[in-house]
Amino acid sequence: MSRSLNFRLFALSAIAMAAHLTAAQAATDTVLGETTVRATAEEELKQALGVSVITQEELTERAPANDISELVRTMPGVNLTGNSASGQYGNNRQIDLRGMGPENTLILIDGKPVQSRNGAKMGRSGERDTRGDSNWVPVEAIERIEVIRGPAAARYGSGAAGGVVNIITKKPTDKLQGSVTVYGKFQEDSKEGDTKRSSFNLSGPLAENLSFRLFGNMAHSDADSPDLNRTAATTTAMAPAGREGVKNKDINALLRWDLTPQQVLEFEMGASRQTNEYAGETAVSIDANAPIRESLLGQETNRTNRNTLGVTHRGKWDWGTSRLIFQYENTRRWQNPVALAGGPEGSISSTTDKITSKLGNYFLSGEVNTPLKLGGTTHMLTTGFEYRNEKLDDAAAMSLTTGTGANNVGGLVGSAGTRSGKSDAQNFALFVEDNFEPIQNLILTPGVRFDHHSQSGNNWSPSLNATYQLNDSWQVKGGIARAFKAPNLYQTNNNYLYFTMGNGCPVSSPSLGGGCYVVGNPDLQAETSINKELGVAYTNHNGLDASLSYFQNDYKDKIYAEMNDGTPVVVGTSQVYQWMNASKAIVKGFEGNLTVPLDGKNGNTLKLVNNFTYMLKNHNKDSNQPLSVIPKYTVNSTLDWTINANWSTQLNATFYGRQEPRTIQTGGAASTGAQLQEVSSYALYGIGAQYKINKSYALNFGITNLADKRLYRESNNSAAGASTYNELGRAYYVSLTGRF
Repeated sequence: MSRSLNFRLFALSAIAMAAHLTAAQAATDTVLGETTVRATAEEELKQALGVSVITQEELTERAPANDISELVRTMPGVNLTGNSASGQYGNNRQIDLRGMGPENTLILIDGKPVQSRNGAKMGRSGERDTRGDSNWVPVEAIERIEVIRGPAAARYGSGAAGGVVNIITKKPTDKLQGSVTVYGKFQEDSKEGDTKRSSFNLSGPLAENLSFRLFGNMAHSDADSPDLNRTAATTTAMAPAGREGVKNKDINALLRWDLTPQQVLEFEMGASRQTNEYAGETAVSIDANAPIRESLLGQETNRTNRNTLGVTHRGKWDWGTSRLIFQYENTRRWQNPVALAGGPEGSISSTTDKITSKLGNYFLSGEVNTPLKLGGTTHMLTTGFEYRNEKLDDAAAMSLTTGTGANNVGGLVGSAGTRSGKSDAQNFALFVEDNFEPIQNLILTPGVRFDHHSQSGNNWSPSLNATYQLNDSWQVKGGIARAFKAPNLYQTNNNYLYFTMGNGCPVSSPSLGGGCYVVGNPDLQAETSINKELGVAYTNHNGLDASLSYFQNDYKDKIYAEMNDGTPVVVGTSQVYQWMNASKAIVKGFEGNLTVPLDGKNGNTLKLVNNFTYMLKNHNKDSNQPLSVIPKYTVNSTLDWTINANWSTQLNATFYGRQEPRTIQTGGAASTGAQLQEVSSYALYGIGAQYKINKSYALNFGITNLADKRLYRESNNSAAGASTYNELGRAYYVSLTGRF
């Protein structure tokens, strides 16, 4: 389908929806009588086994130091990992749902996709030098967080094969009110960086039918000492990098206009800035470019600015409900040059001329929910469309190795004068979902989504989710869906290339010591996954709640950088790799939860809250290598005690199973020695307490990692097996919130 035809379809869909809304508003005599209105498909899917909600109470009790990933990781099916088993950027681990990797976790803010991390170049291993997109909203501005895993997430389109993290922000209030929070976390070891932040929220009415919300945030996490990992390192120059420092500045304003009692129009504008404090990070060799790295310690080597503008319309009509969302997201990333021609991948330059990438994302989505009665059965039909337009301009890595004299790299890339860092892609989608009860106690939610991506073509995503109520306490739930992820703009642009001397290059002959080029491939297909889950849930009126589910994702067409026909293409002393759809993978395991009331009504005085994840498989089927370094099991437990109206406290524990590295390196050689090193199982304990000083002030304080269990990063890559990240030692935190 041509781009112009794609746009015309989008325009026709938008016009048809607008006409539908206008006609429905005029048809005020349309009455559904006594029809019982079911939940929408989206609301029903949020009752699936693979869905968890982090409540306002939990956000208050376990407020993260800076990034919400610290809290999301305590949900079932969630870990923090890299996007591969390479160990690169090990301390920048991101949210990974059900072992599918961070790139298959879609972050949403109020239902709008967040794509700023796509402005960071992707290396051959699939890693990016980014902290991801989970740190754009301060925790004090969040109402709740929905973590949606498995088949229920397929409705959200590309990038949700693992699942979705939907951050729901606080809404305007009907009277003027606000809050200010100051927070500090202080590491016991002076080599580990402290965190300080402050934030405010303000909301209320401006005039009749007009209200606002405003929040802002400033945060600073110090970089770890360059010597933090010295005793664990095998390097002779610099130790593996600890966590880099992070500085955040965020401001966001929302204006709500109640057009009528049934229609709401919201305008939103936001600006965020994140900068780093360099801690010595490099993608490959620990000793690579050591003098330059030492000179940059503590300095800003990358900065990301994210600006958003959005409009949302919601309506309640005689025939149902509607929602229309538009957002423009602009991301600008400045960084010191890395992966320069002639140097190791990820090596960093001290030049003052930073490389700039610009990423623009346009998002438009609309849906209507219509209750119907067909054949005596009540249905809630959802129909909608989605349009995404992504534009990237990044001239960072298009240089040939000095002295090769090649104008055409293996016939895959044009001459230097014709290459461009500009690329774009459009995705248009239509979807239909239904929610109905064909027989008593059985609720079915079928759906189908059609996507047309300008680079990777068409994709169908059918789904079916079901819930059967056995009795008042027991439910059986299951689902199956086809999910997908379109290739990113770095992978599809055949004008884009970068040079690497790491990751197993070259692979065929020791005499070819000139590394590799990695180039884009415009013929890539989307990665796809068939996601399944089946389980049981139990609840009673005394607060006992439990669930157990089995999940399995059959993952294929995963994109790797490989030699395009298995034979090295050689330019000078370098070989050429191209992004390819190369492999199949399987991810499967169990997850569940158990909440036990111990005292008070439904455990509202004392309760024990537990969840667990057990991974059976997380491997590439072709090579039997792990997709990422992930614990064999994770168990989260919290003993929650509400002492009285003013005091509450929690004792929490997390148990991690062993973590296994890959046994074959990227270049194909078998892992040996320290490359096979596992991370043994370990546990982290913490305690926290909250005290309401009065109706205006509240105090929150506690200790993390009570037993001072530490893990040290032994390598910046897989040279030390799974020991590629730091687990920080004991720390003390305190926050004070004032409200009016």
